Amino acid sequence: MKNKEVVAKTVFDVVKDDLTLEQVEQLLEYPKSAEHGDVAFPAFSLAKIYRKAPQQIVSDLAEKIDDASFEKIAPVGPYLNFFMDKKKVSHDILTTVIEQGAHYGDFNLGNNDNVPIDMSSPNIAKPISMGHLRSTVIGNSIALILQKVGYHPIKINHLGDWGTQFGKLIIAYKRWGTEEEVRNDPIGELLRLYVKFHEEAEEDPSLEEEGRAAFRQLENDDQEAVSLWQWFRSESLKEFDKIYDMLGITFDSYKGEAFYEDKMDEIVKLLEEKHLLKEDQGAEIVDLSAYGLNPALIKKRDGGTLYITRDMAAALYRKRTYNFAKSLYVVGNEQSYHFKQLKATLKEMGYNWADDMQHIPFGLITKDGKKLSTRKGQIVLLEDVLNDAIRSAQEQITEKNPSLENKEEVAKQVGVGAVIFHDLKTDRLNTFDFTLDEVVRFEGETGPYVQYTYARAMSILRKVNFVPDKTKNYALDDIESWEIVKFIQDYPEMILEAANKYEPSVVAKHAIKLAQAFNKYYGNTRVLADDGQQEARLALVYVVTVLLKEDLHLLGLQAPDRM
Repeated sequence: MKNKEVVAKTVFDVVKDDLTLEQVEQLLEYPKSAEHGDVAFPAFSLAKIYRKAPQQIVSDLAEKIDDASFEKIAPVGPYLNFFMDKKKVSHDILTTVIEQGAHYGDFNLGNNDNVPIDMSSPNIAKPISMGHLRSTVIGNSIALILQKVGYHPIKINHLGDWGTQFGKLIIAYKRWGTEEEVRNDPIGELLRLYVKFHEEAEEDPSLEEEGRAAFRQLENDDQEAVSLWQWFRSESLKEFDKIYDMLGITFDSYKGEAFYEDKMDEIVKLLEEKHLLKEDQGAEIVDLSAYGLNPALIKKRDGGTLYITRDMAAALYRKRTYNFAKSLYVVGNEQSYHFKQLKATLKEMGYNWADDMQHIPFGLITKDGKKLSTRKGQIVLLEDVLNDAIRSAQEQITEKNPSLENKEEVAKQVGVGAVIFHDLKTDRLNTFDFTLDEVVRFEGETGPYVQYTYARAMSILRKVNFVPDKTKNYALDDIESWEIVKFIQDYPEMILEAANKYEPSVVAKHAIKLAQAFNKYYGNTRVLADDGQQEARLALVYVVTVLLKEDLHLLGLQAPDRM
């Protein structure tokens, strides 16, 4: 039972004629200073009921309350401050974590229901840039967090492998490309051609129509267009998999936009049968004015389809295939309006399960304050960033621990982890500027700092070959350890918050605070002092390693035992 719950029940037993248990819980506060206890009950709300000053009420309550479960109860002005029994609480919490291990904080909220997560989704024939990092790592972390609370996540890499950009690329390849150049450097050359197309189109706008016409040929199964598209796609996937391997991220499905190309006719037919399609200047739309939204454009005047048509086909396919409890779309904030239209159109079709679809937006990564743009050639390649981070990590590890056996592997775990952690510690909706030097640091609020703290704690346990024993009475009552015990107590609540908000930064911030609390404890306490408390202190260190490792796991990071 949490500290607040224990206090609420104790106070309620005395004031139950005047307040409900829920009202008491809502009134309770955490004092800002540890000197004022662990939980405080303010008596202001009882002043009108009892017609007494809050200070007098607090004094009266202190006499009536059973203080057997607490170290002490102290009236301070209008507050009644409760000091928890540190030995009892620490024993209970340490024993619980030792018994449950990495499963501490697990829940069965999801009943193993399916949750497809649309994430990463890079465009074929373009390199994976820093712009793809957020969707990829946020989606992966949300999947891990949802798994911890009992859902069955299904990670879908909804590849951007269809659309007019492929018509443009086909035209660019025919005009300025060669097979040899593409084979020598597939992604680099395809990117060069894509950027050149847009540069040339600014001078010659007719190129845009040529690109659209080439895409229509692709839609109509023109043999040459299809052959080029398949080639571009297969070369791109090889490059993508290299990056995903570095990040340690896998997917359950790579079904992208092209997969739904033959499934859009059913959507159009269903819209027609439900009399939802209307003609507007030669195009076909669905009126969404009832939702306060602009019309959803289903078919252009030339008969071409749009993203929303494919996304409707994808949503229907996923509902039929997975019978999802929730369906998440980890896609940038700029697409919010699109998802409002998508859900509204599906609702108009009578699919109430559209309410279970949720857009998980996020802010941008910028470079020198500017948005990254593939079209204008302002691109920072994710592979380059990861390699630079690994090199930086290796230099620092070599300096700190030159005799470390597996430096290369640890450097990869730390470097890649640093990039992921830096992204995930930022509140999802915030935009942030990326600077490598700030990311791969062993000090400050970074991934390497948390990993290094974990490795330091593991080294303490190794020194004395400590193995926890759940039957032993591990209990601590010092102020330094108490701060960590409270962090451990709050862990399940933190997991629920991260899951309910789809917010990995909640986990990252917990990891930072726990690492900081542990390092402060380690700096002020002789953990290995040979006295009656050594084993209890080591049990606390062990529990810290369990939670730090689980925090890192939920963010998609490795936890090296040595650094």
